[in-house]
Order: sequence, then structure tokens, then C-alpha cells
Amino acid sequence: MKTINQLCRICLFSIAFTGVATILTAQKKTSDKAVQIKNMLDSQRYVFHAKSVVPFSGRQRYLTSEYTVSVSKDTVISDLPYFGRAYSASIGNTDGGIRFTSVKFTYSKVAGKKGSWKITIKPTDNRDVQQLLFTVYDNGTAYLTVNSNNRQSISFNGDINPSTTKY
Repeated sequence: MKTINQLCRICLFSIAFTGVATILTAQKKTSDKAVQIKNMLDSQRYVFHAKSVVPFSGRQRYLTSEYTVSVSKDTVISDLPYFGRAYSASIGNTDGGIRFTSVKFTYSKVAGKKGSWKITIKPTDNRDVQQLLFTVYDNGTAYLTVNSNNRQSISFNGDINPSTTKY
């Protein structure tokens, strides 16, 4: 009876130890990812990959093509779709999306709640887009709102990844 009792204690101890080790490993991976995301945001070298879009007056749509916003210290390149209402038409512009390259912009980063960051990018050399508002979470997911002068606001859900291109 004593050996069965001791065997049960050993099994319970091993299971508890394995569970604690698994939890600690998961926490380390999460903290490593958070540090990587913070470093990308500090260095201003990352790419936002849009997975879904939420127009101001509409329902969420999942995107099947690759739509991105690339950010570096000296350039912001946007290649996003647009669904919504335009208040005025752009002369000579036939693509209909939010596509631009900006080399003059302001960039601000503020720490948010629960390990998130709020990033505001205001292009000064683009007359249509007022600002890009990112909310980035420590697991790499991100939420982007694009405010425009001539169109309704539009939001995107996606993730942030390190930039691999040289500008």
C-alpha cells in the first residue's frame, strides 16, 4: 500500500512539474514575441498585412489578396483596398484603393493598455490620407484605421511582421 501511495505521489509531482514547465515556456515565447514587436515599432521597420476590412458603413470582409502597409524610417508605402463612400473623385486616379508612397510624414508611438501600442502616422505629402492609426498588440496582431479627407474612414485587421525589403 505504501508503494502505491508513493508511486501516486511521484506521478502527481511529475504531472505538476510538466505543467509548470509548459506554462513557463509559453510565457517566455509570449514575452519574446512582445520584445520583438516593440523593437520593430521602435526601429520603424515593419509591414502591416491586412487580413480583413471593415468599412465605415458596412460589414466585415475577409481579404483574399495580399494588401500591406510598409513602414520604414523614411518611407511609408500603402497598398490597401477601399470599400466605402467617396465625397469627391480624384482626377486621374482610377485604382480606387488607398495606394500611396509618402516620404514626408510624422510618426508617433504611445504605449497603450495591456501591452499594446498606439501608432499615428500623418503623411504630409499626400492630400487624400490624413492619418494612419495603428493599434498593435504584443502578440503581433494589429488594427489600422485610415482617415481620409475625401472618403469615409475604413478599418483593417491584420498582423505586423518584420520588414525584409530595403528602401
